[in-house]
Amino acid sequence: MAGMKGLKKKRRVQVILVAGIALALSTAIIGYGMRDGINLFRSPSQVAEAPPVPNEVFRIGGLVEEGSIVRGQGEAITFRVTDGGASIPVSFTGIVPDLFEEGQGTVATGQLVDGVFLASEILAKHDETYMPSEVVDALKEQGVYKDPTASGDS
Repeated sequence: MAGMKGLKKKRRVQVILVAGIALALSTAIIGYGMRDGINLFRSPSQVAEAPPVPNEVFRIGGLVEEGSIVRGQGEAITFRVTDGGASIPVSFTGIVPDLFEEGQGTVATGQLVDGVFLASEILAKHDETYMPSEVVDALKEQGVYKDPTASGDS
């Protein structure tokens, strides 16, 4: 009977060990993802005040500035994203979402190169549920956030 008890204990040690390794691995993966900065979010004001390091991939979000969309050759498009405090020029080549338009919320993923945000992905955000709370807060702070539920045109 003593052999059985020893086996259970050994088994428990193995389970704890495997769980420990799995935890360490997932922590490392999350840490690596964070280090990559892909989940790092900044408002235009934050980008203007503290420019990110070169080649850092991050997300910028705010409203597409009125009158700033310029469609170039093919799928090239440039526009400015603003939170009411600062405005950052964005350059993107690709298909922009259907909901992408001036005065609407957007979140772009990419990197800042010579003051221009080169976006690899553009997301159109039509309402507060999608827009990161940091953007909504920044917009409200600047007094330019319009509650989407208040407008009757959608």
